[in-house]
Amino acid sequence: MKSQHITWQDQQVTKWERQQLHGHKSAIVWFTGLSASGKSTLCASIAQKLHEQGISTYVLDGDNIRHGLNKNLGFSPEDRSENIRRIGEVGKLFVDAGILTFTAFISPYQEDRKLVREMVEPGEFIEVFVRCSLEECERRDPKGLYEKARAGEIKDFTGIDAPYEEPVNPELVIENDQQDIGTSVNQVIDFLRERGIFTTY
Repeated sequence: MKSQHITWQDQQVTKWERQQLHGHKSAIVWFTGLSASGKSTLCASIAQKLHEQGISTYVLDGDNIRHGLNKNLGFSPEDRSENIRRIGEVGKLFVDAGILTFTAFISPYQEDRKLVREMVEPGEFIEVFVRCSLEECERRDPKGLYEKARAGEIKDFTGIDAPYEEPVNPELVIENDQQDIGTSVNQVIDFLRERGIFTTY
């Protein structure tokens, strides 16, 4: 049940002041795509490269979040939506803290991604579609999940017996089965610089 006796407490330090302290803008850079499309690898590589240049970054990864914050959620459509809603709220807090935040979640439903976009101010949600064919994702399959899904050992697996709704108008598309990791990393970093998220890199 929702509490009826809560009041929003404003911060004395503003988001703008935190961004000034960090020396760059904050945003949620939301990577979406099939399992094994390369989302986590991309996020980690980009965050590391920017960190080395003095940019405050953090990665929210799907598996890591399900070890803690969302460990009580399964993979039903309802639980998937709640998973993304919670991540959106966490991402919003990171944006308020002035941190450039990268998220790696399949996030298969357009409506859920739209909800997160609406949680933050215009320009603070950057959707990156990591496009990779199902065939290539299955070929990579580092966790063996597609094989288990094909064998019926995993139910409601995105791309096999659960849908993935591709972004209609993402800010950026990474053809991750057509180029190497270095090219993809630089493509995202260049885009963020062009958007004015940072200027020091």
